Parts: sequence; structure tokens; C-alpha cells
Amino acid sequence: MRIAVTYENGQVFQHFGHSEQFKVYDVEDGKVVKSEVVGTNGQGHGALAGFLLQGNVDVLICGGIGGGARNALVEAGIKLFPGAQGDADAQVAAYLAGELDYDPDTVCSHHEHQHGEGCHHEEGGCGHHCG
Repeated sequence: MRIAVTYENGQVFQHFGHSEQFKVYDVEDGKVVKSEVVGTNGQGHGALAGFLLQGNVDVLICGGIGGGARNALVEAGIKLFPGAQGDADAQVAAYLAGELDYDPDTVCSHHEHQHGEGCHHEEGGCGHHCG
């Protein structure tokens, strides 16, 4: 199994569509056997689902995520765990232990209002609603 986490400075990055890096974990027998940080090569929003699919990712742990990206991940067969926060390695360990603290209802509702232009917020994001 491969798990990807939106990643920035060791933490779960809080806006999927603006992720510049993912930390990807290879898991065998319930344990991480390898991990690496991979860049997205400037891809954003909808293209990221394809990026993860090409990387053979099975599970995505992230902060905020928009509806279009959610749909693309579902179509790609990638299991989504949005609303996660904190240390990326700790979140993966929690997922593997069946104890991941996430919010399945976390969405970025701003996309519908701004016709896909993305979230425009001050530094720090907009918490659970967008990330």
C-alpha cells in the first residue's frame, strides 16, 4: 500500500490544491518500509489526482480539499482522509493504528463561489473549511 500526505516542513499541508510536495510512504504488513518527499512539478488542483494515481497511491491524508479534487480522487480509486493536521509521520502512524483524527466533511467551499480560482486567504489558511 502507498500512502501520500500533503506535505510542508514536516506537517500536513492544509490546502490540497496548492500542495507543492507530498510525502509518500510505502507500507508492508502494516509498517512503513520506505518514505520519500516528492515534488508536484508545479501541478495543482485537478492535476494532482492524476499525479497521485501515476504514483500508485492508495490513500491520501490531507487538510482542506475542494469538491472537484474529491471527485477526481474517488474516480481514481484513492481513499481520502481530509481534515488531518500536525506532523505528517505521526498522522501516517495514527492511520496505520486505526486512530487517525480526521474530518470526512472537510471541504473547501470557496471554489464554487470563485469559479475554481481557489482560496484567497491571508497567511495561515482558513482552517478546516479550506485549509
